[in-house]
Amino acid sequence: ISAYVPGVRNGDRITLRQLAGMRSGLFPYTADADFVHDLLSDPYRSFTPRGVLAYGMKHKNTFKPGAQFQYSNSNLVLLGLVIEKVTGQRLDRVIHERVLRPAGLRNTLFPTGAEFPEPHAHGYTDQTLSGETEDSTDWNPSWAWAAGAMISDLHDLRRWAKVVATGELLSPKTQAQRLKTQPTGFPGLSYGLGIFDANGWIGHNGSLPGYETVTVYLPAQKATMVIMINTDSLSGGQEPSTLLARAVTGIATPDHVYDGSATQGRNTP
Repeated sequence: ISAYVPGVRNGDRITLRQLAGMRSGLFPYTADADFVHDLLSDPYRSFTPRGVLAYGMKHKNTFKPGAQFQYSNSNLVLLGLVIEKVTGQRLDRVIHERVLRPAGLRNTLFPTGAEFPEPHAHGYTDQTLSGETEDSTDWNPSWAWAAGAMISDLHDLRRWAKVVATGELLSPKTQAQRLKTQPTGFPGLSYGLGIFDANGWIGHNGSLPGYETVTVYLPAQKATMVIMINTDSLSGGQEPSTLLARAVTGIATPDHVYDGSATQGRNTP
């Protein structure tokens, strides 16, 4: 990563593959207490990629590169900066031209501000300074940037689930590399390059304050599952989208019960 972005702790030893596979050892900026306070005290403010990275860079790395798995949004923000440097374009343009357009995702966007196309559901979160549930619909998602500041609808996610799991936009060789999953330490869940395998279900989950998704595809049965809900308030310490996905697959695909979350928690504690 140091060849693209200076100032990353141990950056001369952390590879792009380790960033994509969540094995860099970089401290997740969303776990920094100052970041949490700054976000929740003014959730309408705008963050920059380098600004959010600074919160994580205050901390020592949590392990040596490649030693283990730890989900860290710092990894994805850094990869976003790499994309901008290599292409010479803003990340939102690259995603639109190279991902959304060729995949036919007409109702999906990478917001450049706090825009939220109508119609949309209101989102509710208890990730607040008071701990009380609040309406987070218009909170600014800029703090997530390349780590998940995207907006979509049910039909596009249904299309995307198969596209990403089967590698429609990639060469077979590249997709094979992406699907080389490794253990995460969580039962039934292995992680590749920005994608997971949860007992046969290939894809990813997502969470912002007030909203959660699970978008996965089961090649063994050519089945697609998309869950979109408008709360991220934990239930029994678990993400509600994970609980719903587990319940659905327990009935629909009992031999392949979804029982994993790549984040194993929420984007902000």
